[in-house]
Amino acid sequence: MMKNFILVLSVCATLVVHAQDTFSIVAVDPNTGEIGSAGASCLDNIGFPGSNGAIIISDIIPGRGAIHTQSYWNATNQTNARLKMNQGLSPAEIIAWLKPNDVNGIIGSASRQYGIVDFDPQGAPRAAAHTGNTCLDWKGHRIGTNYSIQGNILLGPQILDSMEAHFLQSEGLPLALRLMYTLQGANVVGADSRCTSNGTSSLSAFVRLALPSDTLGSFYLDLNVPSLPTGMEPIDSLQRLFNAWAAVSTQHPLPLQLKVFPNPSSAGAFSVSWPNEGAFDMEVIGMDGTVVRRKPMNQGINNYELGLAPGLYWLQVKSKSDGIVKGMGKIIVQ
Repeated sequence: MMKNFILVLSVCATLVVHAQDTFSIVAVDPNTGEIGSAGASCLDNIGFPGSNGAIIISDIIPGRGAIHTQSYWNATNQTNARLKMNQGLSPAEIIAWLKPNDVNGIIGSASRQYGIVDFDPQGAPRAAAHTGNTCLDWKGHRIGTNYSIQGNILLGPQILDSMEAHFLQSEGLPLALRLMYTLQGANVVGADSRCTSNGTSSLSAFVRLALPSDTLGSFYLDLNVPSLPTGMEPIDSLQRLFNAWAAVSTQHPLPLQLKVFPNPSSAGAFSVSWPNEGAFDMEVIGMDGTVVRRKPMNQGINNYELGLAPGLYWLQVKSKSDGIVKGMGKIIVQ
């Protein structure tokens, strides 16, 4: 099996009438506003047509957060989770609401598994998870400041332990690389125990990453392996897709982190240091993904007085020639 530099993440998803075993991760980068989602499952598009594989569990709201709904996956529960995130509820509050409001009531929530991450109004990351006591063993989750890793019907706790170790060991790398590397932490036969007889970790795998200004269906990174011939490893196939994306993507290497000061600022008066020559624009993006200001960015110190309302804003520097994102950061306006 391939053991490259890429982080591996996986998710468990299943249609309503089927048990599902899966391993997955949702994570955010509080410095850039990037939101990631990755996972794998012994569910694929062949066994369950229309599911498109494990990716069925993934729901990213650019600039806000990500939700994984897995174990006896249900579309209504996933839709409700998204609605609550859009209403401003925190990950813990979303899970607290989902339990009594499960489509099958409180008993139904005992068979569900959730992993949720987002940004609070000041841009700090938040994470929460839920593993129902009737999810099939082995089941569990791991939560950190900016990530949630979860799985069910696993080979054992070592699968999540390895994924978490891979994520933590890759601190400082771009989030896209960390996600792929995390998935590789579960690249062992039978990680999703139903796939032991297939000689693979899973049957399908995916990795996704959204920039703050991305829209649904148009993410910066969106790779999926929905099914494969018997005996082929989905995480290895996903790694090859990722490597090809990284090699040819015009948006690679990944954007620079902006130096913004003072931060927090008053009424949107702040400065940004930019090291590169050329013609660039800086976009100021609200948490709903809307570009609220667009100003020129020049090499050196750029001073802005933008009259922004209090809140969190993501910043993106784009090349005027091709629209490629070259730098990312955030500003908190008090």
